[in-house]
Amino acid sequence: MSRHHPQELETLWLDALPEHAVPAAEAALQSVCRSVALFRDEDTDTWRVEGVRELGVKEDALTAALALASAFTGVELTAERAPVESEGWLARTAQSFPEQEIGGRVLIRPTHVPPREVWGRTVLTLDAGLAFGSGEHNSTRGCLIAFERVAPRLARTPRDGRRILDLGAGSGILAMAAAKALRRPVLATDIEPWSVRIAAENARLNGLAPLVHAALADGWRARSVHRGRYDLVFANILARPLCAMAHDLGVRLRPGGTAILAGLLGTQARMVLAAHRRAGMVLERRLDVGPWTTLVVRRRGGLLRPG
Repeated sequence: MSRHHPQELETLWLDALPEHAVPAAEAALQSVCRSVALFRDEDTDTWRVEGVRELGVKEDALTAALALASAFTGVELTAERAPVESEGWLARTAQSFPEQEIGGRVLIRPTHVPPREVWGRTVLTLDAGLAFGSGEHNSTRGCLIAFERVAPRLARTPRDGRRILDLGAGSGILAMAAAKALRRPVLATDIEPWSVRIAAENARLNGLAPLVHAALADGWRARSVHRGRYDLVFANILARPLCAMAHDLGVRLRPGGTAILAGLLGTQARMVLAAHRRAGMVLERRLDVGPWTTLVVRRRGGLLRPG
């Protein structure tokens, strides 16, 4: 939840969506909404994607995001909308965002919860807000659980050899978890300028500004991400962009390096894995959290040339 509260809010929703359209629809609403939720209708096997935003904010961005998602999925996506009382929504949002224990190592603490001593967990102070990644979404949870399992191996590598990238960082939650657990610098990139600002703000809030560098980048196209090879890459985005960027990931991941891939439904896992196998990676682990899947892949030996 943003610390700058609007006076007027509205709910946007997309109804009766087929499963393959859900990730793109969710991403479209996330580009303008404070909070996005998914609901499945068991009877019809369709989905509802719903978000809350400041009334009328980023209308052009919403139109463009829905048009792109429609072209991408082949499903006509038109958002319905209704006003919502901001006071009641903000109170309900605070109540519905308590401390979250994720896996065995991470605790997400919103700013409205008083601090307390916690042993054996990485504590991240974070509010649900405009940038994606508050720990509530199952794709984020899957990434954090996957990182918990690969972190011990990374901790044993030489300190000068732990290069970490969070690609499409959103709030910076994954970058912060890695920086805090490994005490190593992390490059956190996003295509949205406001996500970069929020990730940097969250890093400062958690005392991680010296370790988390938030930068504007469109996937692998920015020069800032081409400075050597990485031991760990987080990519919590969408299935088709993951497939499109698989070769670039293979080029930039060190032999033996690990990538944690998320933002995909279980039905899309085979497609994403096939693209990464072609790029020289092997599956190490698959985690399913609800309908969402996280893939942990490792780079085989040898180097790929840029395509």
